[in-house]
Amino acid sequence: MASKKAYTPKIGKNVFIDPSAQVIGQVTLGDYSSIWPGCVVRGDINRIRIGKYSNIQDLSLIHVESDRGCRIGNYVTVGHQVTLHACTVKDQSLIGIGSILLDGAHVGEGVILGAGSLVTMGQRLKSGCLYFGRPAKWVRNLTVKEIKGLKKWAERYVHYAADHKAGKYQRIE
Repeated sequence: MASKKAYTPKIGKNVFIDPSAQVIGQVTLGDYSSIWPGCVVRGDINRIRIGKYSNIQDLSLIHVESDRGCRIGNYVTVGHQVTLHACTVKDQSLIGIGSILLDGAHVGEGVILGAGSLVTMGQRLKSGCLYFGRPAKWVRNLTVKEIKGLKKWAERYVHYAADHKAGKYQRIE
């Protein structure tokens, strides 16, 4: 039986949501986060939490399952056309273009997941490492410089979002 309770997304300060994106239901967006063109963030049957300074890039999809939500930490960069389904991505990680993370997957803090990777159900990626492939496999530990750079990627998107909010880039309707 369907719940009669209505859910409205909770939006932090200085958040950018592109007009073509859909943010639905039990969704919380942290301060300075951004949702880019064509994204779907659908928190209808469970919760989605996106932390501060995180960006969800063009055409990405975030969804949940009835007994598991989706949690994305602070300073996370989610590349174009990524699918995140009922999984966890910890702080300062980068999810490469076209990757898929399935139910119960867990990405540790400071991880780079290479483009086109598949993180299978329940798979755990340990912090501070590079993973790549289908299914995702450990490649190597990240350097200190690489880990520090992950936060800078996310901060860059705060500036891009501010430019869009200020009307610097016009769209044709």
